[in-house]
Amino acid sequence: MYCRLKKIVLSAAGAALLAASATAAAYPERPIRLVVPFPAGGLADTVARVVGERLGAVLGQPIVMDYKAGAATIIGADNAAKSTPDGYTLLLGSATTFAVNPIIYSKLPYAPLTDFDPIGIVGSSALALVANTALPVNDVKALIEAIKAEPAKYSYGSHGAGSTVHFAAEMLWRAAGVNVLHIPYKGSAPAMTDLMGGQITMTFDSVPAAAAAAKGGRVKVLATTGSERAGLLPDVPTISESGYPVVLESWWAVVAPKGLPDDVRAKLTDALAQTVADPSVHDKLAGLGFNTKYGSPGQFATLIEQDTAKLAPIAKANDIRQD
Repeated sequence: MYCRLKKIVLSAAGAALLAASATAAAYPERPIRLVVPFPAGGLADTVARVVGERLGAVLGQPIVMDYKAGAATIIGADNAAKSTPDGYTLLLGSATTFAVNPIIYSKLPYAPLTDFDPIGIVGSSALALVANTALPVNDVKALIEAIKAEPAKYSYGSHGAGSTVHFAAEMLWRAAGVNVLHIPYKGSAPAMTDLMGGQITMTFDSVPAAAAAAKGGRVKVLATTGSERAGLLPDVPTISESGYPVVLESWWAVVAPKGLPDDVRAKLTDALAQTVADPSVHDKLAGLGFNTKYGSPGQFATLIEQDTAKLAPIAKANDIRQD
């Protein structure tokens, strides 16, 4: 009796393993949905399209964009987190989704580290410190000296309270020991418009936006926030080079709802690593100031921890919160 029962149990276990292997081998059998929690037309949209197109080719099924923008990526992230964990829903999240939002919101409908299975980081992009052309300084050291001499003359615009632009600026002012008036805007365009019009002294923006505006002679770029110089602005020093230990980059990562089958997760991870390493992906995004570099699921968690340690003290000191 015992032997017979043992055979039945082993047979059932073997059948389950074979079924799981068959499922993973067949995956994917239909198009995959990529939730994009950003508006169409921006850098995140381009990253999603370029990465999605190549990832679909590697997997043998198309990646379909599903735009769910709003509430600082919360709407899209929540939608993805609550989807079936079968490998047919992915999310292109960002530093805002996984590191900034948990700091500035006391309650979120998703948990960055426990509601998702990370597939991998796809790359990052620095910000640029841009100033009005009438500002009589051309580097960060001279800017800080000018602020210390006449602090009331200077102000900066951000893309909104709690945005990466807001954090980048406050990190610099803290490192330099100065205070600068913060004027929040609803996005990049109005902040840049007021900068060029002289209503504010400076702002931070994406490297592509800053490079385009500087090329047209409408602003001047003083520094970038990356760990190394931006490819689109090779002659512009980083803030760290300027003497202040400030490094802050926007980054993007692909994740799936928590609970993916192990073999499906492994297949997605391998496919994404191949995608990010593809020269065509790099070439298409490098011109937008985006640095494609795959990061493993383990590196994803580490990056969240590092950003949290970096940004949480800034949020507390400046009372940056959204509820």
